Amino acid sequence: MTSDLTSVTSVTDRIADPRFVSENRLPAHSDHRWFRDAAEAATGASSFERSLAGTWKFHYAENLEGTIPGFEDPDVDVSGWDDIRVPGHIQYQGYSRAQYCNVQYPWDGVEDVQPGEVPQSYNPVGSYVTTFAHETPLADGERLTVTFEGAESAILVWHNSAYVGYATDSFTPSEFDLTDTLVPGENRLAVQVLRFSSGAWLEDQDFYRLSGLFRDVVLRRRPRVHAEDVRVRTEVADDLGGATVRVRVRLTAPGTVTATLAGHGSAPVALDPAGDGELTIALDAPRLWSAEDPYLHDLRIEVRDDSGALTEHIPLAVGIRRFGIEDGVLRINGSRVVLKGVNRHEFGVNGRVMTSEETEQDIRILKAAGVDAVRTSHYPNSTFFYELCDRYGLYVIDEMNLETHAAWDAVVQGRWTEADALPGDRPDWLPALLDRAASMFERDKNHASIVMWSCGNESYGGANLLAVADWLRSVDDRPVHYEGIRADPRHPQTSDVTSRMYVPAAEVEQYLAEHREKPYILCEYAHAMGNSFGAVDKYVELAYREPLFQGVFVWDFADQGVMLTDELGRRYVGYGGDSGEAPHDFEFCGNGLVLLDRTPTPKLIELKQLYQPLHIEVTREGITVANRHLFTGSDAYDALVTLSREGEVLQTAPLATGVAPGETASFPVPVELPDEPGEYAIDVSFTTREDAPWAAAGHEVASAQGVFRVGAPARPRRAGAPVVIQGLHNVGVHGDGFSALFSRIHGGLLSYRLGATHDSGRELLRSIPRPNFWHAPTSNERGWGMTTRDGQWLVASRYEPAHDDHPAPTVEVRDDAVVITYRHDLPTVPASECDLVYTVTADGRIDVALTVRPGEGLSDMPEFGLLMETTRDLDRVRWYGDGPHESYVDRRSASRLGVYEAAVADMLTPYMRPQEAGNRTGVRWAEVTDAHGVGLRLEADGEGGMEFSALPWTPFEVENAAHPVDLPPIRKTVLRPALMRRGVGGDDSWGALTHPEHRLPQGEELTFRFSFQGIGG
Repeated sequence: MTSDLTSVTSVTDRIADPRFVSENRLPAHSDHRWFRDAAEAATGASSFERSLAGTWKFHYAENLEGTIPGFEDPDVDVSGWDDIRVPGHIQYQGYSRAQYCNVQYPWDGVEDVQPGEVPQSYNPVGSYVTTFAHETPLADGERLTVTFEGAESAILVWHNSAYVGYATDSFTPSEFDLTDTLVPGENRLAVQVLRFSSGAWLEDQDFYRLSGLFRDVVLRRRPRVHAEDVRVRTEVADDLGGATVRVRVRLTAPGTVTATLAGHGSAPVALDPAGDGELTIALDAPRLWSAEDPYLHDLRIEVRDDSGALTEHIPLAVGIRRFGIEDGVLRINGSRVVLKGVNRHEFGVNGRVMTSEETEQDIRILKAAGVDAVRTSHYPNSTFFYELCDRYGLYVIDEMNLETHAAWDAVVQGRWTEADALPGDRPDWLPALLDRAASMFERDKNHASIVMWSCGNESYGGANLLAVADWLRSVDDRPVHYEGIRADPRHPQTSDVTSRMYVPAAEVEQYLAEHREKPYILCEYAHAMGNSFGAVDKYVELAYREPLFQGVFVWDFADQGVMLTDELGRRYVGYGGDSGEAPHDFEFCGNGLVLLDRTPTPKLIELKQLYQPLHIEVTREGITVANRHLFTGSDAYDALVTLSREGEVLQTAPLATGVAPGETASFPVPVELPDEPGEYAIDVSFTTREDAPWAAAGHEVASAQGVFRVGAPARPRRAGAPVVIQGLHNVGVHGDGFSALFSRIHGGLLSYRLGATHDSGRELLRSIPRPNFWHAPTSNERGWGMTTRDGQWLVASRYEPAHDDHPAPTVEVRDDAVVITYRHDLPTVPASECDLVYTVTADGRIDVALTVRPGEGLSDMPEFGLLMETTRDLDRVRWYGDGPHESYVDRRSASRLGVYEAAVADMLTPYMRPQEAGNRTGVRWAEVTDAHGVGLRLEADGEGGMEFSALPWTPFEVENAAHPVDLPPIRKTVLRPALMRRGVGGDDSWGALTHPEHRLPQGEELTFRFSFQGIGG
């Protein structure tokens, strides 16, 4: 049936009808490819396929009224139209604008539209035209189709001026038959893509709102006898000793189907007819597919017509595995599984235009980091993603294209009733949901990597979602997932697992103590926005202690952003609002473990440590290895033990282990701690023995470190008292090759200089060191209101009392040192007090003791330390402490004690929005020097070390920058030794504070001690 969609009015009316899901679109089917024969299949290029990717002609209109009537007619000249790339978003090619929204519908507050209705004044329409040559006539019964793999959010298609069809659902294929309108020679394909249709109400995901033909467009020839659909099922015996592979092929015309399976034994084996068109094969002792061993059997299907002539050769990779809920828990091939996962948007530097190569890079990053599960948030991905997951070994929750978060919010906040929920119980929306479920399932059903189907995301609950879940269960045996019933518990049977988001680990444990009905997963957790991912170890530890807690999925894998150019010609990654769009949600799209360009952040390094398959503990008595693998022994890896002292390797020794999957064993330490006093580190590293698709041989898969002290730490010997000159306004302190001036009127250390005289040598301070209690708010801190709650500490750090209010320092000259003490009243309300004590010896060493007494009732401090500005040319930093990447008190599991060095300019991790970053924990000493080794050495007082930051900017400059490119030119080096900085947190980014044990004590008197000294002068 064909509707009249030739006028703007008719199109406007139909696209606003949620029941109008598609027209003339072909039924969904499996994503198999077909070839002429085995030889052609071996090349990977099918003569039945032709991609139309490339340059198309394009016309842009802000709404349907602005489109050109009749543009689909071959007689309409489009040679003067613009050129546009396909696949590609129109917003990335100069049209419309990219719009980032988290929860909001993109038209909210702009036009008054009700659910199902479509904006009229601003609904960008892209009209596309291309031509293709049809030189080889179709054989008898052969047909030609065109498939739009992804069109956002609705598509109208014409061929040689004839209306072909319409489709919604941006993220599954829309396929149309062109056979009846095909002409010899040049054919004209015309397409209109609408940014908004009624289906857009179902696509309120947390992502950039874009439009256009963003996946490939492919012509496919179908022989008269064609395998329209292939269904492969595998059944694994309870004892895993046998398996059956079942294949069913649906043909378009009478013919025969044969199949062989290779990969089990020395030669391919034919499948046997089993009646009702099914082919089967039984295997003894099959090699099973899992994320640890993603072994794929090679299925070859051949289709012949009724004369016996070969019409198609179809290769399929088949993973034989058993996944499901058995004995109340999720199991893969009989073993309880913990899904160590991430959420992944299909998004990169070109938006949702992702190539197979870019996707493969993502999967290599994930596998190398120990990730074994992905949730396709919140829509089906490109077909090649699932093919790669089959091959590399990832467990996939395949999620239907559904999110109505704004509508859910309206119900939860009481502005809508439960009857208003979308899709809820509204019958008009059920056809669209079932269509989306079928499009996902039919295309993706043969992929072993898919272990669960998901009904979508954050769309409340209701009868419609229950119907989707029931339909999925009626056609497949994989568990069904849906989290939204948390808010609407009327139909708990919608989901086969209990799924939640952003629940603290302690609350997960409390819930499971009372509710043992279903396996429990966190389909989103550890909101990795900006500098985040703190205290995640609590979740992972619980998953290996609580049998029903079986999966965690980080939000999310990569930052979403758009590459922009500012008014000075500088390229930068933009976020919400930077493209001039409204409404928007600022930098809430910056949640990645990796940056937009896939640069790893310290969050990914921490995740790798927590997800590693071998849990290792190192003590003086031995090395304990707990093997968290399900099917791989620890002896599959090489293990090396290294003994070092302050970065110097003293001994290495191999470690032979043979810990079976799920078992724990201890081994003697194969290196011996020396008797010489000092601090020693014993590192254990497990590395791959052979190349893997995701990493070369020698890739580290698991590691741990133990730190041990032999003898008591040596205390520095004081060099004696320096010369003290008591001036009217300054106290001068002079010694061997240095001089310092302590101001009586400016409240601090005014100068610290290397050189034989006051005028010679180098000045190492650019300003007076000040007590510091503040850092640039992290994204998480902004989310819970840190700037309001802790603003007093910003005032205390940045705004000093008037000069007349500075009390003069006290000066005490001792036999071995001079002690200069400043006492400050901090401008907090209520007032706080701070003492800064400098103890100076003749060799230029200055011991610093900083004490704070917070005013009653003030919040805990974001940090507690000293801010010291030195010169720009001190641009190199070397430290002995945790490294090499940034670390915080709640995110340091992956850090290792050692000696590291870096450029100061590289120490600030370039999060999408600048914020507190670049810290190092456990720093025993740090040296900041110029190219000649001249600079400052700072040393912690005490065994645990201090926290340390060396950046080219103050916290206040970092806070003021909207993007890394907005940071001011480098004019100084800013040092921030600290007792402690608040942990980064990360349970969520909209209210969850850093855990109490990772915050400075509130209201307590605290003292921080360290020393510094000029070096190299």
